[in-house]
Amino acid sequence: MAANRRNGMHPSEPGLVGVVSAAMALPRMSMPTVATVVAAVAALYFGREVFLPIAIALLLTFALAPLVSALKRLGIPRLPAVIASVLGAFTVLALFSFIVATQVSELAQNIPLYQSNILTKVRSLKETGVGGGVIARLSEAIERVGQELDSQETSPPAADQPRREPVPVEIIARERPLQVLQNLIGPLISPLASAGLIVVVVIFMLLEREDLRDRFIRLVGYGDLHRTTEALQEAGKRVGRYLLMQLVVNIVYAIPVTAGLWVLGIPNALLWGLLALALRFVPYIGPIIGALLPLFLALAVAPGWSLVLWTAGLFVAMEMITGNVVEPWLYGSRTGLSPLAIIVAAIFWTWLWGPLGLVLSTPLTVCLVVLGRHVPQFEFLDVLFGNEPVLEPHARLYQRLLAGDPEEATDHAEEMLEEKYLFEFYDKVAIPALLLGEQDRVRGVMGDEQRRRVAASAQMLVANLDDSAREEAEEDDDPATVEPATADKDKDKDKDKDKDKQAQAEGEDDTELPDGTDMSVLCAGGRGELDDAAAAMLAQVLEVQGATVSKASFADMDPTGIRRLELDAVDTVVVGFLNLDSVKHARFLVRRLKRAKAALRVGIVFWSQDGDDKETEVELANDINADFVAFGMVEAVLGALSSDPPVALKVAAKRRMRRRPRPAKKAPLAAAK
Repeated sequence: MAANRRNGMHPSEPGLVGVVSAAMALPRMSMPTVATVVAAVAALYFGREVFLPIAIALLLTFALAPLVSALKRLGIPRLPAVIASVLGAFTVLALFSFIVATQVSELAQNIPLYQSNILTKVRSLKETGVGGGVIARLSEAIERVGQELDSQETSPPAADQPRREPVPVEIIARERPLQVLQNLIGPLISPLASAGLIVVVVIFMLLEREDLRDRFIRLVGYGDLHRTTEALQEAGKRVGRYLLMQLVVNIVYAIPVTAGLWVLGIPNALLWGLLALALRFVPYIGPIIGALLPLFLALAVAPGWSLVLWTAGLFVAMEMITGNVVEPWLYGSRTGLSPLAIIVAAIFWTWLWGPLGLVLSTPLTVCLVVLGRHVPQFEFLDVLFGNEPVLEPHARLYQRLLAGDPEEATDHAEEMLEEKYLFEFYDKVAIPALLLGEQDRVRGVMGDEQRRRVAASAQMLVANLDDSAREEAEEDDDPATVEPATADKDKDKDKDKDKDKQAQAEGEDDTELPDGTDMSVLCAGGRGELDDAAAAMLAQVLEVQGATVSKASFADMDPTGIRRLELDAVDTVVVGFLNLDSVKHARFLVRRLKRAKAALRVGIVFWSQDGDDKETEVELANDINADFVAFGMVEAVLGALSSDPPVALKVAAKRRMRRRPRPAKKAPLAAAK
């Protein structure tokens, strides 16, 4: 059954104190960092006329840099490659803008044709009384408010003054042709100037990319070239990949939308497809805006409601396919941002730079997360906006146990069990979580009530994982998994060799867990409720291996309780301690258990993350007269399911009273003479 068990690993990790300090260490912002952030935000807000074009040029540089590199690999010199890439990109943008402007002009001419359909639908809503006359009541309320405001603003005329009729006044404005031309061209000067400036900046950034990189490194990271270079490369790759993949996703989304709207008969289907392509760069609200405009037009085009429903179904279906199939397939969550961070970033950059800030919010926040990942002073940015877990798995589990929430702890465990075996989860996550609790108890920051709550939550976690343990045991008993087909044996051997090589390269221990059939083991806690929880985890792993397991609490390990234990059918007793300073107590327990049954194997587990030291295990086993001593889950299972004969109880040497030697009698002075 256990012959196909995956190998157990026990790499050396930081000690208990180091684990606790690492789990409790949180990134803290010093006052200079807060002042720097506030000053930077103020500079970006008040200097947006300068920084916004530079930010757009920087992101376009990230997007066009792979294209320039590809052209250079084809043998094209740098300058022609840069100019061709920039001109090609801005030509596409200009063509996009021209098509959108043409379609909008055509739509504006046809709007009066759709007015009758809209009025017909409004009348139908009024006649059917949809919403209990809500539309009518709202119209009456708005009309009454308007009348009340007009009555307050218009003062009644005095009775003794005659009422004067208003005199019509006609204003004739005579503008010169030069002024008319200035009014037409003036609004276009600023956007065209900004576009031209962005084009020039992008060209120079692409031409001087290596020089700008070296200057940035010399300015901020000359003392740590490795970290600065890694940050620059990661930022460039992430932003460039995000922009490219987002463009591909939007194109894959826009083409079916355009075709579907054209089939449904929505006017200007090309316009709505292009707008959907552009608006999907805006996180979350962009696709909604891109769908509302065609829905409104569908409402105006046809007199019925079927076209509106078909249009809504088209957008819903495309969003489902794009969000659940296309995006995970192409780039998934490679931006490194959490969903909440994307929303917060969109709000922040919109407040800072307006609509363009909304479009640029995701790539700019990606750059900030990369900065926080590689610069210690800005680590809080990675914690706030990154999608990586900020707590280690064992610390996260301990937090849930401390809060008395075994359900969420179970969900977390089941997610990990999709990729790990049960003994790996207990060895790498659950036992280290209990070690954190024991450390808090020793430091005096955990009261009795909290300790009992953590222990009860851990016991509930073990009970909730019974189904997972049963499924894992059934998988081991399945002959199809134990003995693969002959045609696949060679492939499996090659895979096993590759795994063994990888394990040896990573310093992992290559040990198979034994079969526990026809063996009976008693698992007990050493000195407290937390030890009982660890013993329950070990018992569940032994049950998966096929052993017959019983459990005892730490209270059953006192002299009176040991006499009441039924040890006749038990082959091995394993007692676990989370407190490493329990050697003397372990020695007494081993002696009492072996006195209760001479042929009993007794093992002691000192739960630790320091790894296994064979010499220390042997020395401790000899010292406390135990059959084996273990420091982790794998060693505990190996010792509990071993077929070695039990170690005989050593007879304690009796203490003998040492008599002080009597001093020799001195001869009398006369006799000496």
